[in-house]
Amino acid sequence: MSDVETILSAFPRIYFACRPRQVTDPVDGRVLSFHQATILSHLDVVDPTMVGELANHLGVTASTMSLNLGRLEEAGYVTRQRDPEDRRVMNVCLTEAGERVRLAYRTLDPDRVGLMIDGLDPVRRRTALNGLTYLVDAADGLVRRGQEHVSALTS
Repeated sequence: MSDVETILSAFPRIYFACRPRQVTDPVDGRVLSFHQATILSHLDVVDPTMVGELANHLGVTASTMSLNLGRLEEAGYVTRQRDPEDRRVMNVCLTEAGERVRLAYRTLDPDRVGLMIDGLDPVRRRTALNGLTYLVDAADGLVRRGQEHVSALTS
């Protein structure tokens, strides 16, 4: 297996094992599903997102997204408004409560990550953490070099 295939294989397995199953609103204690929190994580308080774009990005139909957004709107986490330039388009923004939950959302559950790394002996744990540090440094370098570098690699 190549180094690239090793990373491509490892990341989803770590993600699946350590993803949060739900997110709790830190103020009112309301529990949101992981899916609802994921939707909120893709939204902003100021910059509206088109419902259709959000649905495409998350791989669901517009009607499924609208249903989910309706529930989030009822709970006070998002607002939906027609686009002033194109009345056929519905835009969605986070409310203050939605932003609060978005900030509480983590891609990985810290408790599950802790259990995962606690299962490693000290040497393997240090090796794994050092390896992640090296990958983060490489990822930061990739971002600094910009998208042109990535485009040149895939051309």
